[in-house]
Amino acid sequence: MQLNGLPFPGREREQAMLAQVVADLGRDRPSVVTVLGGPGYGQSRLLRLTARLAEHQGLRVLRAQATPTERDVRYGVVGQLLAPMEGLTDGSLKTLTGQGSQNRLPGLAELLRTARERPTLLVVEDVGWLDPDSLRWFGALVRRLSAARITLLVSSTGRHRPGSCPLASSGPPPVPAVELRLAPLTRRDVAATVALICGRPGDRGFVTAALEASAGNPEVLSEALSRFAGSGYPPVAGRAPELRSVIEAVGGEHTGRVLGVLTDTAVSVVRALAVCGDLLDLSLLYALAGPRATSEPGLTAVLQEHGLVTESGAGLRLCRPGARDWILAGMSGDERAELHARAAELAYRAAVADEDIARLLLAARPVGEPWVIPLLRRACAAALRAGRTDQAIACLARALEEPLEPAPRAELGLELAAIEVLSAPEAADRRLTEIIRTGDGRSGRLRVRAADLGLSRGADKGLRRAVADVLPATDGAERSALTGLFWLTETERQDDTDLAPEAIPPLPADPTCPVQAAARAWRLALRGEGLPAARTLARRALTVDGGAGAMILPRIVAVRTLLLTDDLDEAEVRLDVLHTDLRRRHARAAAAVALTVRSELNLRRGRLDVAERDLAAAERSLPHRLWHPYTVPYLTAVRIAIALENGDTAQAGELADAPAPEESRDGASWGHLLFARALVAVRDGRLPEALELFRATGRWHLSRGRINPALMPWRSMAARVCEALGDHEEAGRLTGEELALARSWGAPSTIGWAQLGVGRVTREGRADRLREAVATLRGTPARLAYAGSLVQLAAAELDAGNARAADPLVAELFTFVIAHRSASRLVARVRELSERTGAAAVRGRVPHPAWATLTEPERRTAALAGLGHGNREIAETLSVTRRTVELRLSGAYRKLGIGGRAELIALLRAAEGCGTDVA
Repeated sequence: MQLNGLPFPGREREQAMLAQVVADLGRDRPSVVTVLGGPGYGQSRLLRLTARLAEHQGLRVLRAQATPTERDVRYGVVGQLLAPMEGLTDGSLKTLTGQGSQNRLPGLAELLRTARERPTLLVVEDVGWLDPDSLRWFGALVRRLSAARITLLVSSTGRHRPGSCPLASSGPPPVPAVELRLAPLTRRDVAATVALICGRPGDRGFVTAALEASAGNPEVLSEALSRFAGSGYPPVAGRAPELRSVIEAVGGEHTGRVLGVLTDTAVSVVRALAVCGDLLDLSLLYALAGPRATSEPGLTAVLQEHGLVTESGAGLRLCRPGARDWILAGMSGDERAELHARAAELAYRAAVADEDIARLLLAARPVGEPWVIPLLRRACAAALRAGRTDQAIACLARALEEPLEPAPRAELGLELAAIEVLSAPEAADRRLTEIIRTGDGRSGRLRVRAADLGLSRGADKGLRRAVADVLPATDGAERSALTGLFWLTETERQDDTDLAPEAIPPLPADPTCPVQAAARAWRLALRGEGLPAARTLARRALTVDGGAGAMILPRIVAVRTLLLTDDLDEAEVRLDVLHTDLRRRHARAAAAVALTVRSELNLRRGRLDVAERDLAAAERSLPHRLWHPYTVPYLTAVRIAIALENGDTAQAGELADAPAPEESRDGASWGHLLFARALVAVRDGRLPEALELFRATGRWHLSRGRINPALMPWRSMAARVCEALGDHEEAGRLTGEELALARSWGAPSTIGWAQLGVGRVTREGRADRLREAVATLRGTPARLAYAGSLVQLAAAELDAGNARAADPLVAELFTFVIAHRSASRLVARVRELSERTGAAAVRGRVPHPAWATLTEPERRTAALAGLGHGNREIAETLSVTRRTVELRLSGAYRKLGIGGRAELIALLRAAEGCGTDVA
């Protein structure tokens, strides 16, 4: 049965019982009915439905509601109840207004008398907040009900224990007493509520989500479903996230209303829980809430009965953690910050985990304790390891709010700027600029480090201007280092006059300062002058002592200089050390640049897998969108070069066509992107466009004093296009110029590449010129260039009809490329050559009849092992684990029918057709 025909899912039994109570009252059967339940369980709704049913049946209904605000008002609830009733005597009225006798029970006699004529239903909500006089009045009424036609229907929130209604203290009533305890809605009840409010049944997943999110609270569920349905959403599982969001909001509002009926001490405990969760045990929680929390009787039980908290180990936790914001909304910002600060101090004394204390500190006022900053630093490091960049930044930013001396503050600012590039690079630049400009003698070292950190991300004009502005006020080692950093980022553009470079001290010819040594070495390398001096200065910049040991940009530039001097082994070792240092310091932007340089190094050596792995690591260290506009062309250019070598022309084209930031044109790496785009144009057969791009590359380099062909061989590449377009004279001029400059620089790989360029365009004695290139490149670390020279020479020999001379070249190439991907450009060229050489090449192409049965990963792994590489090196090259290498080799040995590595090496050497070591 439903009251007045109104559906109330989940409360059918209670509605039926209350309807019977109304019917009994109409038959002169009085009673006392108490409806108990948690907040939002429907007590008020049941009482109001019952009152309407009674009025519909002609009974008199008098209503009242007790509230916390009127708990101290004498006869406040009785006054509400009797206000509509006629026939009150003057004495009763005076007592109700506080002017009559203290011992009188106002209106009780009049109520009993009038009820004999018309049965009366008294409805009182929330009797737990009755004022003492009203409570005494209702006790007297209950004792007289046996002779009255009155039913008393009351509700109480949170009092779940039998007999816990305040009216029970007056003793057992002389009439039937009913206590209805409301339980949370069941799954069936929730399903019925969903169907009623949404207008259609909800599917199983939706009903489950509704039950879990609402915890079976009818008021929260009904309000949330009304809002959900009002948004036009259907009750399906796919919309469960939206439902949960609505329930969380409604639950927060509901919790806020519940707080309004609690004592100040109870509210303080709930707020303390909203701040610290279940981090503190009960004694510390009460200490946080205030001194009165431990003395208020039954406080924990009250909070549990109101559905706000539940037990959790030795403490409490909120039933609705999502309501924290609503719980704290009644506090001012200063009050919340103070509460968080006290919670953090208690949590620290209780040895709570750093991450949890840091969460409290993020919302706290400055604490000023010595443990705060170390703890926030540890939390920052842990957040970075877990990939939570925003949290790491927040920890260091909060540490800067603590009282600090200038030097420690600048140190923290450096740490913060190093990781701020991961989300707010412009903010990092501004922070570093401020450190540069505000440094003094005590923090001069930090000023140099700030300039180094910022400039290593890209040649930012704001940072360079700050360095130029503070230089006149510096001296000694600080002045030398800042001068070196300025010249390290100098672009040598003729129109770059806004920074007044004439005011900057010039670089000495043989600087002792490691930073200036790096700058001087790089300038020599750019101009292609003094290779021995450039090498010596680069090594000086990489020394651990002095100022370079902790600096970034000088070491990156010094390593790039060593790439141009053919010292790739040393450069690789230095890059490994630098990258480890940068990871330790969380300098993610600089680490990304260092990894890109290492990718270029491995590309020069023909290690395509390793180069690709380094490039992927660079983009993991710093996502592409966060790279400085001045450095992003370098990253893109290396990506294009690797894609071309891997035979992935589609990706290379996409990268080349992708728009670059407009500011990139002013940076020091724009020429790399122009050159890479020209290579793609050549690959696509767009020769006129390629020629213009190569010439644009040359103009860009020459305008900045970048003459050395070791940087990029744009002249010889342009010459190839000129030759293809029929401009033989221009092709000869460009290759001759490049060869002369290469010999002036003196690096064997640069000379060999220039000789290769000459051989490609020469019309007479081509094979002889290409042999010179092969001979020059054979002993260099530029393995990819060496392989290219072998390809060109083999093709020239075949074109001249000299297949016998081409055979050993193709066999040597096969041994070199056997560890490469089958789709790579070099492998494709070697396959073409082997087909032209005929039977002689077959012997080199098939080292064993069972070789074709190996999978591609097994072939590449076996080839590297056969070339003498150890398992660890193979694992690094192929980006796999050592265990994977072992499993692949075991499979290869089994298929080839050999016993181990020694036989594999002998097998591949026999297949070479020559004794050349190309590893």
